[in-house]
Parts: sequence; structure tokens; C-alpha cells
Amino acid sequence: MITKITGKTIGASGDSLTLGVGPFEYEIFIPEFTRRQVQENIGKEISLHTIEYLEGNPMQGRMTPRMIGFLNAVEREFFELFCSVDKVGVKKALRAMVRPVQEVATLIEDQDAKGLSGLPGIGPATAEKIIATLRRKIPKFALLIGRDLPEGAEQVRDIASEAFDAMRALGHSDSDARRLIDDALERKKKYKNVDELLRAIYEQKAGGGE
Repeated sequence: MITKITGKTIGASGDSLTLGVGPFEYEIFIPEFTRRQVQENIGKEISLHTIEYLEGNPMQGRMTPRMIGFLNAVEREFFELFCSVDKVGVKKALRAMVRPVQEVATLIEDQDAKGLSGLPGIGPATAEKIIATLRRKIPKFALLIGRDLPEGAEQVRDIASEAFDAMRALGHSDSDARRLIDDALERKKKYKNVDELLRAIYEQKAGGGE
């Protein structure tokens, strides 16, 4: 399974991107919010975190392998969660994701069914189902994506994501973990590893920074 691919962007049109990797060209589907980001990088090398799936009718034996690409692993993880909602699936999720992940995650966290139903292909009933299924699973996505992060932002997101999971395991609520991580990232944008970030969080708490 291909989970990450690096190559030169040859073109982006509609819901797909053509990526040149050595002598090969790959067609990779991308959501609209990703297309807007990569449009500025035509002719440049980029890396995409990918999901592979089979499209077609297995009863007819016509199955075509497809890839969907994202600029970071957190966006890919959110998309997989979004697809897991009953009656959403890959195609509907790909069509719906016209807004950045942070915005969609915030709509879910705020239980904004009206805002969600404004996404292409997502009606009121599906919006309610998305909220019921994902509301408790998405606080870290609202936290980690779309922030003004420094160079090497993907590493920062990975570290913050690990810290979020670790703090939940230690008994923090989602909102408390999110707030503390947010505060730490405001004080210092870059941490070498998850231990350094957690140490900064608890030193701040011990110092009465709450």
C-alpha cells in the first residue's frame, strides 16, 4: 500500500492531480481545499500522504485502483474518519471537502448541522449523522490544522497529535488537552519531540499558568 508519494506536480484540474515520479505519471484525486494549495506549486516537487482504494463494481469484476492525496498525515486521518460515517464513503467525502479540514472539524465540534449541510452532497440528515458519529473524535483536528505553524509544520502537527492522545490517556478531557496544547504552541511554535511539548505544558501548569 502506498501511503506517501513524492514527485513533481505536472497539473491539477478538477478533483485530480497529475504527479510525475521518475518515468511514471500518477493520477491522484485530491479534495478541493488541497487543490487550491497545490495549484501554486505546479512544476515543483511535493509530497502527498495517500489513501488507496478500489473503485467499481466487484460483482462485474471491474475494479480500478485509485489514490487520494493530502498535504499532511493529519488531513488524511481526518478524511478517513469522515469516510467512516454511514452512507458517506470516499466519493461523497471527496466531493464534500471544499473547506479546510480545520473548518469542517470546527463545524462538527460546534454541532453546526446547518453549516455542514452546506457542503456539497451533505444534506441535513447526513450532517446530523456526521455530528453524532464524529463529535467526540475530532477536537484535535480543529486544534492542529490551519494554524500558523513554522517550517516543518508537519512534524509539529505529529508531535501535537501524539501529545493530545497522551494527555487524554492521562485523564485530561478533550477540551482541556486542546487548550493546554494550544497555549504551549502559542508560547513556542516548535518542539523537538512529544516529551519536550508535554514537559512545557506541565511546567506551565506547575507554575500556575492556568
